[in-house]
Amino acid sequence: MICSLKRPNLRWRSTLICLLIGATFTLSPQIVFAQATDLQPGDQTKQELDDLLQKGRELVDAKNWAGALPMFQQAAALDEKNPRIYSGIGYIQAQTGNFQEAIIAYQQAIVLDPSNSDFEYALGFSLASAGNDKAAVVAYQRATKLDAKNLNAYLGLGAVLSRQGQYDQALATYRKVTAIAPKNAEAYEMLGLMLLQKDQIGEGITSLQRAAELNPRSSRIQVNLGVGWLSQGDRRAALAAFNRAVRLDPSNSKLHLQMGKVLQEVGDSAGALTAYQRAVNVNPQSIEAQLALGDLAIEQREFIRAIIAYREAVQLDPQNARAHYQLGIALKARDRKEEAIAALREAQNLYQQQNNSEEAKKAEATLKELR
Repeated sequence: MICSLKRPNLRWRSTLICLLIGATFTLSPQIVFAQATDLQPGDQTKQELDDLLQKGRELVDAKNWAGALPMFQQAAALDEKNPRIYSGIGYIQAQTGNFQEAIIAYQQAIVLDPSNSDFEYALGFSLASAGNDKAAVVAYQRATKLDAKNLNAYLGLGAVLSRQGQYDQALATYRKVTAIAPKNAEAYEMLGLMLLQKDQIGEGITSLQRAAELNPRSSRIQVNLGVGWLSQGDRRAALAAFNRAVRLDPSNSKLHLQMGKVLQEVGDSAGALTAYQRAVNVNPQSIEAQLALGDLAIEQREFIRAIIAYREAVQLDPQNARAHYQLGIALKARDRKEEAIAALREAQNLYQQQNNSEEAKKAEATLKELR
């Protein structure tokens, strides 16, 4: 049974919305393959280039990034004036998380083709992913100037602006997207989150409802809509949105985990505990879910459930000092003294190895209570 929810304050909503924005960042750039017609080498190297690019494309299609990268690099050495080859290198580097290398490759592509909006977008994406928001804004803005209908560039720009706390500018950017593409669900979703951030709750909910109409299969939009209803204090509507999200994506452990965090933040401990348990049931390998379940179970004095969760966590990550410490606390609460001492000693040792003297002293103090 779900208990009554307290209305979230602005600080809580701001923190949560920032978390959700991070989870809905932007689409990864698409690869633009170089074709034989793009190449201008001599007859002697043309066949070699064709073979390299064909093999590279096949490996990219198979998501074999390690195999594809050398193909494109060799092709670039043979045809160093082909921007699409450098774009391909950038795409592969971005897919493997090598964003600094992706930035270099996309910059090379832009030097060769400065009027390509997609290259600028890809550069912006890589810069933002590398944490260089200021430069990412510039790249996204160049992309929109080159192509006023580059929706991904606008969405990327809005996401980076919101991450920088420039909510008015982000709001204006998302409004522009909805004007250009009135059926773009992501734009309405992000617009709704920005409106919630600015405490324009009613308009934010309306925008999120529009996003849900445009993309009724999105569990994420339903979660965000639930956040909107909670911001307005409407418990019934919020829970209905959360339940729709679960029905749409029942096997999504992260969804259950996120719902648990939301419910816990607004004071619904029983509902949060249920959500965390579902997250664990769906994905027992999730350390984050196991720890969240254990922590809340301790708060609710459900020590057996906490012990089970923490035992799973230490099996998944034996070097996790906090998991060992919390396991010791739960065992201590059940008067399982010897087991508690063993867990706390392990926590203390791990904290000392990690040079975390404060937590090591905390573990030592708890051990003294058991001696």
